[in-house]
Amino acid sequence: MYRHFLCALLFIPGGLLAQVPKTYDQSLQGSALSFRMVGIPAGKFLMGSPVDERHREEDEGPQKEVQVSAFWMSTHEVTFAEWDQFFKDLSLPQSKQIDGVTRPTPQYIDLTWGMGRDDRQPTNSMSQQAAMMYCKWLYTKTGHFYRLPTEAEWEYACKAGQKSTFSSDPQSLAQVGYFKDNSGGKFHKVEERKPNAWGLFDMLGNVSEWTIDQYDPAYFTKISGTDPLVPPAARYPRTTRGGSYLDGASELRCSNRIPSDAKWNVRDPQIPKSRWWLTDGAGIGFRVVRPVRQPGAEEIEKFYNQYFK
Repeated sequence: MYRHFLCALLFIPGGLLAQVPKTYDQSLQGSALSFRMVGIPAGKFLMGSPVDERHREEDEGPQKEVQVSAFWMSTHEVTFAEWDQFFKDLSLPQSKQIDGVTRPTPQYIDLTWGMGRDDRQPTNSMSQQAAMMYCKWLYTKTGHFYRLPTEAEWEYACKAGQKSTFSSDPQSLAQVGYFKDNSGGKFHKVEERKPNAWGLFDMLGNVSEWTIDQYDPAYFTKISGTDPLVPPAARYPRTTRGGSYLDGASELRCSNRIPSDAKWNVRDPQIPKSRWWLTDGAGIGFRVVRPVRQPGAEEIEKFYNQYFK
């Protein structure tokens, strides 16, 4: 009976019976804020770009059929209002180390770069570890296992099960995202452009989004099975997706894999470099996902901790 409260059942093309988790609004304890989590059905899709659309052969192919389990994804990138519930949570210690549940140290420069800090603008310039700590904080507040999406989940959601196709033509892209041609050199409020076929906003442009994977140029030759994941091995490079308001139209593609770079933190005056902030990562943000099948508490703790080493 419990399963019926979590999801409905839907036949999808190809005769597969897939779970479609019920979309819900997640409230943030102690505030009037909430964000929407869209149910994403399980399914198979072709990951990567066709040969005639590839910009970098090693990053985007050969195309591979990938199976993804059902999950929820936030309709938009995490906003300043949402992030601040974590950043300003006085019940948590601020620490240069990322351990337990801690909150980021204060920013030492204006990481909004003069673009403002409206509640509906996407939060930016945080490391992958900081984004993961936000997810862990959400888990402690809600009891739900939130995390960053895998590369496969992110691309599957962007393509909306192959239902959403985006042309690299700037006029077409301007309808769904902010990029170099239409951003005015600034990030913008979430959900101002059109959503994709699954109701997800700003999958392309505005801010580029962290995934949970270690970046591997040979990704497509190594992945296999259901829900592929390249676990963390080093701080750099990790994978971001979607492109940002700073990028040209050619970078805004569902299959584009963008490796993080130590240069994103080159002007950080802290020794050693901050594990929370990116002094040169103005175009980096994130959104959260939640798997339908939640692991046990011990497994969840182990999962988070591997990203905080």
